[in-house]
Amino acid sequence: MIDFLVIGGGIAGVSAAARLSELGSVTLLEGEDALAYHASGRSAALFEQNYGKPATIALNKASKDFHRTAEVLSPRGLLLIGTKVDAAAFQADQAQMELAPITVTEAKAMIPILDDSVIDRAAYDAEAWDIDTDKLIQTFAKMTRANGSTIKAKAAVTAIKRLPQGWEVTAAGETYQCKQLVNAAGAWVDEIAKLAGITPLGFTPLRRSMARIAAPGGHDVSRWPMMFGPGEDWYAKPDAGALIVSPAEEDPVAPHDAYADDMVLAEGLARYEANVTEAVTRPLSTWAGLRTFAPDRTLVLGPSPQDPSFIWCAGQGGYGMQSAPGASLLLADLIGGRPSALPQDTIAALSPQRFA
Repeated sequence: MIDFLVIGGGIAGVSAAARLSELGSVTLLEGEDALAYHASGRSAALFEQNYGKPATIALNKASKDFHRTAEVLSPRGLLLIGTKVDAAAFQADQAQMELAPITVTEAKAMIPILDDSVIDRAAYDAEAWDIDTDKLIQTFAKMTRANGSTIKAKAAVTAIKRLPQGWEVTAAGETYQCKQLVNAAGAWVDEIAKLAGITPLGFTPLRRSMARIAAPGGHDVSRWPMMFGPGEDWYAKPDAGALIVSPAEEDPVAPHDAYADDMVLAEGLARYEANVTEAVTRPLSTWAGLRTFAPDRTLVLGPSPQDPSFIWCAGQGGYGMQSAPGASLLLADLIGGRPSALPQDTIAALSPQRFA
């Protein structure tokens, strides 16, 4: 019997598998052909430690050293721009993310296409970093395999049965027995809970659409920071010589292989375009991902109060990549009975017990 069976091969599942493989035998099941197919493979991939709810920020800070040691970070920077119309939202974002005020002239020196006839305020943080998402996923996968544990793709879970001493899981015609079951199934976490006879917690998958556009005006965008509009009603980020623009929408949907909504994208591109001097032409490509949140928009990490052998690793939302090292370490500490470096109020804020 396996010690831990992890369902889900996104960043939540593969990081949990890596940490738990230090405590016992692990098998990770991923329903798609490869790891990180859904949300984890469609992330904007920025490490900004002050982004998220307080408990998420604590996990981000606990993750920084791992990211640096794994060499998955590269400089990017984060630029917030705004106008008199959205002054209140700008001030709230600047305070929450602890961004330093800069002049519009300084902002234009970073991104020359900014329209200074519209933009009248800016704030910046140099301590924001691109995350090499593939390298991060593979780092955790290598840790898992190095400890003698197993990762299986094309293994969608179809049935779960409670046993006297654990669980029996059926996936792709094979049966697995484990002592503890880790639910890291992303947008499908409540569906997995139902299969296991565990009460769903009310997770909501939210669609976010993206468009890749050619580098505006033929500029070299490689050193541009990521740009946000106040209230995160759009953002733009350099990517492989082009620019990714998103309306940052949060439309609730059922769990599925997400695709972009063209009308929503058009609205987001228009909000971006209103702040720059270069018009947007036809996108090079479009796609979408699902950001899945618990009702309070805070991650859920730890054993279920309904059955402690059922372990939640869920609700990463848009913070999975940057928070994964800290979140997975906390999960292993909780399951292994080890003290955590995180404060008790943070652990309580992340615990499934808050839904009991």
